[in-house]
Order: sequence, then C-alpha cells, then structure tokens
Amino acid sequence: MIKTRVKNAIKKVLSAVSLNDNSAASSAYVNATREIDKAASKGIFHKNNASRKKSRLAKLINRNA
Repeated sequence: MIKTRVKNAIKKVLSAVSLNDNSAASSAYVNATREIDKAASKGIFHKNNASRKKSRLAKLINRNA
C-alpha cells in the first residue's frame, strides 16, 4: 500500500510536468517527497534509492520550469 502511494504520487508529478503545469508539479513534488520519505523510513525503499527518486523528480521539474 505504501509502494502504491509512492507510485501514484510520482505519476502525478510526471503528468503535471508533461502538461507544463509548474505550480501543480511543484505541489505534487512536495507530496511525492513526503510519501517517498515515509516509505524509506519504513524500510520499503533504501535511503539512497529514495534520495535518487527525489533527485530525479526535482531535476525534471527544474528542467521544465
């Protein structure tokens, strides 16, 4: 269930970026980082994997800003 929340949060960021909606992408990014951090704290993702996911999303948002 936690993994599903992370996947859905990431999908929301990607869809907002594809629509060039920067405000929605940034708010979805905040939610996605929260979900990724929760998953990492519970051991679902390794801390480096969680960091990599957040970094890639941030780079994607900044590239399209």
